[in-house]
Amino acid sequence: MAYVATRGGERAIEQSQRLFRAEMGAITPERVAELRRALPYLIDRVMGEASLYDEDLAALALAQTGGELYEAILLLRAWRTTQPRLAVAAPVTQESLFTHRRISAAFKDIPGGQVLGPTLDYAHRILATEVLEGATSRPEPVEPADRPAPAQQPSVAAWQAANGLLSAPRADSTTGNDIPDVTREPLLFPAPRAHSLQSLARAETGGVLALGYAAQRGYGQAHPTVNELRLAEADLRVTHPRGTVFSAGRVKVSQAEVVSKKGSALGLGFAATLGWNEVKVIAAATLDLNAKGAPKGSATEEEFFLYHTEGVESSGFCIHFKLPHYVTFQSSLDAMRDARAGAAGAAPSKQAEPAE
Repeated sequence: MAYVATRGGERAIEQSQRLFRAEMGAITPERVAELRRALPYLIDRVMGEASLYDEDLAALALAQTGGELYEAILLLRAWRTTQPRLAVAAPVTQESLFTHRRISAAFKDIPGGQVLGPTLDYAHRILATEVLEGATSRPEPVEPADRPAPAQQPSVAAWQAANGLLSAPRADSTTGNDIPDVTREPLLFPAPRAHSLQSLARAETGGVLALGYAAQRGYGQAHPTVNELRLAEADLRVTHPRGTVFSAGRVKVSQAEVVSKKGSALGLGFAATLGWNEVKVIAAATLDLNAKGAPKGSATEEEFFLYHTEGVESSGFCIHFKLPHYVTFQSSLDAMRDARAGAAGAAPSKQAEPAE
């Protein structure tokens, strides 16, 4: 595919950018702070898809792009490439997560118990229109729990595997800089499991949802049950150059395990991402569950869903169609004109031939 670069209109291009930024208005520290405070789940989505955990930078990217998600994520990914890698954190286990929400649709009574945490799953979807009339919508205070849930919770999959119910994947002992990194290496197929999970972690939420839903509707090989869904904070433990292990802080993470009957045991699908994004990790885990043995070209084939849920690349390809394509389009018109001229010239010649 060929297109002509836009040239000769530098002033017009500059003015178009100024017009966009003028409509956004001034970007102030207060505006960025308000976005971060008011839209935490949107901030989480941007951080997850940009594969960079920094709430301030995510809020700044949203303010700078007027909330255009693909541009905001591209901004954050571009900034990420300019930063050095200082250290690799120690592996995070499920049992060590500081858990805010943890539920299972597979079992009513799971080890550690169900923890509803923050959710709108059971709320009435009623728009608070009184706010537009001058009222203030204030949340009801949270009542203290009689018995707070433990901060750390065991893994449901580990319990199932210990009881011979689950066909768990083999443990990967690769650590540190030896772990394949999809942000530094091309995605090739068959993809290393690290690349597959990393790609799903930063995949575009809407794309993952569409393909995960397709798999659930019958276009996949396995219908999932949510084994465990967890919203938590992960402690980042890194090693100081002098050898001391310390915590560099916590980051919000989401993880989902889904299972489906597979022979005499349960098959497992897994996904995790930065920030709290339940629907994404459930859909991504569904794709992970269905990937093995998926037919070529199907919605659950690994090559298909990993390529087509890469939001920056796919949105960039669609957006590039706005650039001038004068050469290719003109050649198509020329070919059409030639074909019509040929057809028009052939018709009279046939009519002029003597009848036998």
